[in-house]
Amino acid sequence: MDWIINLFTNTDSVAHIALLYATVIAAGVYLGKIKFGGIALGVTFVLFAGIAAGHFNFTAPPAILTFVQDFGLILFVFMIGLQVGPGFFESFREGGVKLNALACSIILLNILVMFACYYIFFDTSDPNNLPMLVGTLYGAVTNTPGLGAANEALNSIFANDPPAIANGYACAYPLGVVGIIGATILIRFICKVKLHKEEEDLESHEKANTAAKPCLMHLSVENSYLAGHTILEIHEFMKRDFVFSRLLRNGEIIVPKSSTVLEHGDKVFCVCAEADAEAIIAFVGPKVDVPEFKEQAAAKQMVSKRILVTKSEINGKTLAKMHFSSVYGVNVTRVTRQGMDIFASSNLALQVGDRIMVVGDATSVNRVASMMGNAIKRLDHPNIATIFIGIMLGILFGSIPFAIPSIPVPLKLGIAGGPLIIAILIGRFGYKFHLVTYTTTSANLMLREVGLVLFLSSVGIKAGANFVNTVVAGDGLLYVLCGFIITVIPILIIGSIARLRYKFNYFTIMGMIAGSYTDPPALAYANSVCSKEAPAVGYSTVYPLTMFLRIFTAQIIILFFCG
Repeated sequence: MDWIINLFTNTDSVAHIALLYATVIAAGVYLGKIKFGGIALGVTFVLFAGIAAGHFNFTAPPAILTFVQDFGLILFVFMIGLQVGPGFFESFREGGVKLNALACSIILLNILVMFACYYIFFDTSDPNNLPMLVGTLYGAVTNTPGLGAANEALNSIFANDPPAIANGYACAYPLGVVGIIGATILIRFICKVKLHKEEEDLESHEKANTAAKPCLMHLSVENSYLAGHTILEIHEFMKRDFVFSRLLRNGEIIVPKSSTVLEHGDKVFCVCAEADAEAIIAFVGPKVDVPEFKEQAAAKQMVSKRILVTKSEINGKTLAKMHFSSVYGVNVTRVTRQGMDIFASSNLALQVGDRIMVVGDATSVNRVASMMGNAIKRLDHPNIATIFIGIMLGILFGSIPFAIPSIPVPLKLGIAGGPLIIAILIGRFGYKFHLVTYTTTSANLMLREVGLVLFLSSVGIKAGANFVNTVVAGDGLLYVLCGFIITVIPILIIGSIARLRYKFNYFTIMGMIAGSYTDPPALAYANSVCSKEAPAVGYSTVYPLTMFLRIFTAQIIILFFCG
């Protein structure tokens, strides 16, 4: 039996360290699935499993714990940045600006309420109290990357024995999850919201907001002005995006090119944005029923096919530069990206993972499919090179010191902020440098979760030795109270303003609040009470900026006020 005792007690053994992490992570993941009042803590329970292990002296050498913690944090925040990067700048479109401003207000209020609690409830002469309350703040807003950033900043200030802020995080987190959902429900009663009325408003808005959806229609060319003009000339005159993917003339179907000259009485199959449909009909001619398209298409092997872009050399090329019509004799009418249909405008840059709708004869379409790749197995493999190039650049960028007056040490974005910013930039602009950033959702989620559980387990194990003294013998209940106040007050204030002042739909507000707190359980609750996409849209609109600010402000607070 000596071998098993040695396995659990010899902290320098590789087998012991691997067993420690496997035990803590497995226990935390399974226990996190248990629901309390219908709410589960999820993977964050790994932190509590780590605390339990550390409390019973089931631990590893500090250097190993620190390395695994930091590497897990880098991997976690980088994959988050890669995921949100493509939509980060687009989130500031109309409507998104206000939502992001409200989310920023919530973040600011969280910090202000934390400082109010600090000055009201705690001894300000104790240098450990403010860092512990910062940990409480990030537990209250359920933001683990912020905890990691704050922890890293503390290590740069306290060379020896930095405060175990994970204890404050652990105290505040459970009520943080419950408080977010509870405060969101309370807004509903404060603002006298009727859920069925909100659903009806969403349906009305969806019908009115059709600008981004593609419209497919058959038209007869009745405008005599168009006769003798090429499709390119008509494009330039109308200043609108549309595609004539097929043309019927004298009983024969052809695939028109930009140089094709239209004649009076031609029948065309037109694809355009729904917002432009009426103007195009008014200019070209009325809608008609053209059964010959199907009959002639079958006779000439005309096909419509969705083609998957999998070749890296296509990444970043615009549709205009691909010359589909003039060189290959086909038309691209729609592009599907991340489940959304996008109109195929000439300046749209293709990305690996896009699905394009190609119309033409079977031979030409197959030729284009070969050129684009159309090999789904290619996308099953994550682009490891891009990930580690990005991590390398992120660490270098995060290590650049920025000297700011009144701060005792230079400000650095560190291993949390640096990789996050680089990942966002690569996710959005990587294709311009021939970096393929596409990863399947499952691959991104797997790498992100692995990084998260490594980070949480390491933090928990390190904090476990002093957790009982901090919580039971110390100010544990006070941290719980402060965390609940930090969670609830900003939601009630900003949520009410969003509803009463800016008239946002309640379901959009629910998503915005969940995104501001980067809290998936709150989003899951919002989705459960709404049949539309509004909560997910609100969440995804504010999530990228919120995640960045949560990480960045964590370091700012520590370096400005704890140095």
